[in-house]
Amino acid sequence: MRFDSRWTALGVLSATGLMTILDGSIVTVALPAIQEDLGFSPAGLSWMMNAYLIAFGGLLLLSGRLGDLIGRRTMFMAGNVIFTAASLLAGAAGGPGMLIAARFLQGVGSAMASAVVLGILVTLFTETRERVKAIAIFSSTGAAGASLGQVLGGVLTDALSWPWIFLINVPIGVVTIAIAVRALPADRGAGLSAGADIAGAALVTSGLMLGIYTVVKVEEYGWLAAHTLGLGAVSLALLAAFFVRQATAKAPLMPLRVLRSRNVAGANLAQMLALSGMFAFQVLVALYMQQVLGYGALDTGLAMLPAAVGIGSISLFASARLSARFGARVVLLGGLAMLIAAMLLLTRIPVDAGYVTHLLPVMLLIWGGGLVLPALATLGMSAARESDAGLASGLFNTTQQVGMAIGVAVLSTMAASRTEELLSAGRDRAEALTGGYQLAFGISAGLLITAFVVGLVVLRQPRVEQQVSVTV
Repeated sequence: MRFDSRWTALGVLSATGLMTILDGSIVTVALPAIQEDLGFSPAGLSWMMNAYLIAFGGLLLLSGRLGDLIGRRTMFMAGNVIFTAASLLAGAAGGPGMLIAARFLQGVGSAMASAVVLGILVTLFTETRERVKAIAIFSSTGAAGASLGQVLGGVLTDALSWPWIFLINVPIGVVTIAIAVRALPADRGAGLSAGADIAGAALVTSGLMLGIYTVVKVEEYGWLAAHTLGLGAVSLALLAAFFVRQATAKAPLMPLRVLRSRNVAGANLAQMLALSGMFAFQVLVALYMQQVLGYGALDTGLAMLPAAVGIGSISLFASARLSARFGARVVLLGGLAMLIAAMLLLTRIPVDAGYVTHLLPVMLLIWGGGLVLPALATLGMSAARESDAGLASGLFNTTQQVGMAIGVAVLSTMAASRTEELLSAGRDRAEALTGGYQLAFGISAGLLITAFVVGLVVLRQPRVEQQVSVTV
């Protein structure tokens, strides 16, 4: 394939990654307008986020394996078509049921397309330096997309109306599909006869979906409620059965050899821990600025813009050079150290925080995310074979989404519980909310410290032959 064509293909893959990340965050600032317009109940409104998350997180691993079997280009194109059509349906929704269904379909399409993106990328770029640069470019769009989504969501909701947060995906999706037809390399895949493992697919998909559903409902039921413990136990049993199945099946959905690489297993574990802290930071800082400091939705997005711009710039212009010079593992540890420092600062955030004195230093330290995400992607895909590239990509994206879901659920629940304790003790609302967020940021720091330890003890800098083991 010609050099220029590969970089055009990278642009297509990055655009899809950006849409996926934006769609997860752009909705948050528009929720009040959607609730008022469509008559959502408070409980029903939460399913605007949950329907997307359950479908997305639950189907990534299956989608990655199917991409290896039927062709990653085919899976990518089908996912984009479904996501684009679902975005149009969401923008035209006239009631809660239709919008929730559209959000679920968006999650299905996102899972299908996102699961194979890294698999396509590593088969396009086989030379070490080019691959590191390509991963950095791809990661920069996703890393900055979450914060940019909040800004864009505020602008579109205020200037136009909430349906446009979904309708904006339609022209982007159409252009992406049109370019992808010519830019992405055709691959036949191993064929379904190579083994789709329907039983394994049913076990892991139901286990992940049920597990994510259980986590997102913790805030409503509590950690020790029969609902949480019962469904959590069923989810763990399904996942345990999945691993037993993979060890015994003739054509497993996820060959366990993928986890024998300490870099693959370690990078996925470190990512789950790191994303739990990083994504919860985004949500909780936004809530702190609105509920305690009185920022509006657009003001909150603009306040977080330095973090988004910094993460994107570091990912795009610095991470590849630093990885080439010092190695992905060293870059990962440096980025995690910056994130840990940011979370520790937030544990001391006051009720009357000033933006320049208290929040801006945190936004600058969060630039460490621009080092962490590309380094994790490089390490997580370093040992992927060509035949397993879609699977490794799907696994990497699955741990990312599960980490984000668990992080938000756990830290939000802990913050809410601490806030209730402080209110019961007679503290005023702003002080109680701040105390809750301080606790959550402390837990986030703990998760990031654990990720640092995993990176230090488990991960190793890939050898050159590992980094170029995937060939076109």
